[in-house]
Amino acid sequence: MPLSPSATRDLLDQLGHFPKRALGQNFLVDGNIVLKSLELAGVRAGDTVVEVGPGLGTLTTAILETGADLWAVEFDRHLHAHLEATLLPRFPNTFHLLEGDAVDQPLAALPADKAAAGFKVVANLPYAISTPWMDAVFSGPLPTNLVLMLQQEAAQRYAAKPGSKQFGAISIFLQSAYDIAPGHKVAAACFHPRPDVESYLLNLVRKPAPFVFDPEVKLLIRSCFQQRRKQLGALLRDKLPDGGAAWFVELTAAGYSPQSRAEDVPVAVWQKLQIPPAA
Repeated sequence: MPLSPSATRDLLDQLGHFPKRALGQNFLVDGNIVLKSLELAGVRAGDTVVEVGPGLGTLTTAILETGADLWAVEFDRHLHAHLEATLLPRFPNTFHLLEGDAVDQPLAALPADKAAAGFKVVANLPYAISTPWMDAVFSGPLPTNLVLMLQQEAAQRYAAKPGSKQFGAISIFLQSAYDIAPGHKVAAACFHPRPDVESYLLNLVRKPAPFVFDPEVKLLIRSCFQQRRKQLGALLRDKLPDGGAAWFVELTAAGYSPQSRAEDVPVAVWQKLQIPPAA
């Protein structure tokens, strides 16, 4: 079972470790949320799982106890040493622990053959890296499932629909590859130290035919959302060899126009955006 708030404080004192706000070190102390994470991801014996920021090992231990094969990356050297001393001896064959930056190692050095065979991600994701980490994950082998503890505002942004102020480039990239399944709200009281925001377990299931954007198109879409108030015609005029003419045909067929703004256009229409060769 996860440590209680008082037991978590005691362990942190024993380790001489002070939670680092900049690293999003809010440790989960609610056993129901740990179990919910595993339930949503459907973690079972024999699964390959990636965890980001295992911290004190609360979620880590629960994953390993299912019999899953776990690959985890921890940035904090102090916490990495704690996990190395406590969990590696207990699970020498199924726990693969890496010290490093999750943005540089989004899948915790998961071997290519393991990734190709299918894997899941279950993580209490440090809020500061959620978007760059997710962008890195979407650029490589795609997990079959992701259950991510996120700041509620971030989860809302990823799941946002066209026409809302929260809808952005990352919403498009995520929703092109994943269906958003029912998740779970998580109160601030479920953590120590208690964060200033509410959290949410975002539950993502890979689509049968996930769509992944080319890197150049991703950059172009991001640039459109960096100037949200501008019309797409003005934004793309100088950024595409044809001034956006080919895509505007698709846009018009879907009921929009070059006068539309980026946040109004549905995901399916963005998927038709291509960069034509220069004349």
